[in-house]
Parts: sequence; C-alpha cells; structure tokens
Amino acid sequence: MEEAIVRARKLGGSLVLTIPNDIVKEEGIKEGEAVKVTVEKVKKSWFGALKGIGHFTKEDELDEH
Repeated sequence: MEEAIVRARKLGGSLVLTIPNDIVKEEGIKEGEAVKVTVEKVKKSWFGALKGIGHFTKEDELDEH
C-alpha cells in the first residue's frame, strides 16, 4: 500500500484529492476504477510542508457524471 500527503481542494460542492502519478503507476490504477481511500488528517506540525503543490490544472478536473 502506497502513502502520500495531498491537499484537499474544493471543486464545485465537493472536496477532491489528487492521487500522485507515481502511486497511480505503481498501483496500476485506471480511470473509472474504484479505489479505497483511508483518511487521516495531518497534524499541524506539517503545516507548510505542502507549499510546492500547485493549483488545479485542466487535467485535474473531474468529468461530469
């Protein structure tokens, strides 16, 4: 099982999490495939650790269902 720290972002009325590409490749995750996510909030001591995460790109947007 792979692990990553990601930032939740608002998209419409939902919050979304982006799975890093290296984990997608390692786990062989395909578009539309169901995956199980365990949520654990990161303690405040990590605040600022995710400064390098940029804004959403067009590729990050979800298709309407």
